[in-house]
Amino acid sequence: MPQNNQVNRQILLASRPVGAPKAENFNLIESPIPKPEQGQMLLRALWTSLDPYMRGRMSDAKSYSEPVPVGGVMPCGAVCRVEESHLDGFAKGDLVMSYTAGWQDYSVSNGAMVFKLDPQMKNPSQALGVLGMPGFTGYMGLLDIGQPKPGETVVVAAATGPVGAVVGQVAKLKGCRVVGVAGGAEKCAYAVKELGFDACLDHKQDDLAEQLALACPKGIDVYFENVGGKVFDAVMPLLNPHSRIPVCGLIAQYNATELPPGPDRLPQLMRLMLSQRIRMQAFIIFDNYGPHYPEFLKVMTPWVAEGKVKVKEDQVDGLENAPAAFMGLLEGKNFGKLVVKIADS
Repeated sequence: MPQNNQVNRQILLASRPVGAPKAENFNLIESPIPKPEQGQMLLRALWTSLDPYMRGRMSDAKSYSEPVPVGGVMPCGAVCRVEESHLDGFAKGDLVMSYTAGWQDYSVSNGAMVFKLDPQMKNPSQALGVLGMPGFTGYMGLLDIGQPKPGETVVVAAATGPVGAVVGQVAKLKGCRVVGVAGGAEKCAYAVKELGFDACLDHKQDDLAEQLALACPKGIDVYFENVGGKVFDAVMPLLNPHSRIPVCGLIAQYNATELPPGPDRLPQLMRLMLSQRIRMQAFIIFDNYGPHYPEFLKVMTPWVAEGKVKVKEDQVDGLENAPAAFMGLLEGKNFGKLVVKIADS
C-alpha cells in the first residue's frame, strides 16, 4: 500500500538478528498518524536513508548509542515535508532533513536534529548522501583526521559507496593519489572512469594484497577505514611512517558472531602503530563534528553543483521494500548511496 493520509506505516524491529539480518527480524504495521503538540511538528517522509550503522542499532551489544528496542521503529534519517507545525521556525510545507524520523511515513519532532533544506532543491535525496551524514562523514574524517597532503597516497575501501566516493574525490581535489577498493569490476571501473580515482581494486580477487602493493609503490599515507576485514589486512604492511587512519565503520564485521579466523593480529597492529608512529582514530560524525555541518554544506554544495564531486544513487521504491534493500546493502549489493523513495515530494 502506498503512503496516504489515513494511516502511518511503520517498520519495527521484530527480533534481534543473529548474524545477517533476515526478513523475520522486521515487522511492517499500520498505526494512527501521530498528532503534534505545542512545540512539535508533524513530518511526512519522502525519502529515507539506508546505512550500515543501522545493523549495530539492531544489536543490544554496548555501543555509542542505545539499541533499538524490540518492537521499536527502525532508525534512519529522512527527507520530509512539514505537514503541521506548532514549532517556531518551521512552517507547513517546509522541506527538511530529519535524523530521527525512522522507517515510517509520519513522525513527530521537536526540531532536534532537523535541518531546513532549500525548498527548490533539485534532488532532495542528496541530503541523505553526499550532502548528508555519509558525505559529512567522508569529508570531516578525511580532512580532520586524515589530513591529506598533495602527492600523498590515500586508500579508501567501499570506494563507490556514499562515504568512500566522497573521500576519494575530495582527496583528488587535494592533490593526492587515490586508490579505491570496491566489490566487482563494474564498481572499480566507475571509481576510475567517473570518480577520477587513480586505481581501484576488486576485493573479491584472491591477490588483493599483491595488487594493492603494486598500486601503492610509495606506500600508504592515509587509509580511510570503513570496512575492516581482509582489506585492512592488505593495507597494514603498506602503511608509511606517520600515516593516518580515520575509522568510521567496519561493515565486514557487522554480521559476525565470533572473532575472525586466523592468528591474533592485535600485537602486529600495535607494534606497527608504534614503530611507524601511526595515528588511528575512530569517530562518530555528529558526536565529534556536529557543529561543522553548516561549513561542510557551504563547501560541498557548490562542488556537487559544479560537478567536482559526482553522485551516484541506488534508489528503491516503497517503504515495504526497505528491509530487503537493507539486507542487500550489508552484502554489498547496492551501487551508490542507497535510498528509499517513500512518496512524491
